[in-house]
Amino acid sequence: MVTAVTNWGRSGLYDWLVQRLSAVVLAVYTLVVLGFILTHPGLTYAEWSGFYDQLWMRVLSLLVLLSTIAHGWIGLWGVLTDYITTRMIGDSALALRMTALLIYALISITFLVWGVEILWGAN
Repeated sequence: MVTAVTNWGRSGLYDWLVQRLSAVVLAVYTLVVLGFILTHPGLTYAEWSGFYDQLWMRVLSLLVLLSTIAHGWIGLWGVLTDYITTRMIGDSALALRMTALLIYALISITFLVWGVEILWGAN
């Protein structure tokens, strides 16, 4: 019953794949940014800004933002279903889990909108 309510009927395999794919995207992004920083020892704002002005970097940054949201959602769902149970807090467990996920969703939407504005907004 919990599975059908909190993850909208997706399979565990789907969640596992999204979690792993998002982790790979985050790792690649970390290596790209770290590589850029290490290859530009006297990094200036103009170089940094130019790096993020490139279309491929904006797309990768948006992909990272989406991956972070998906990775966090699946991770939070897993932690909540493991630790917020009816055995621990009774019948209010489902309401507490759904409230936490709703708060996460609202924060994620806010950061997504903000991130798109930063990446593609007026300079």
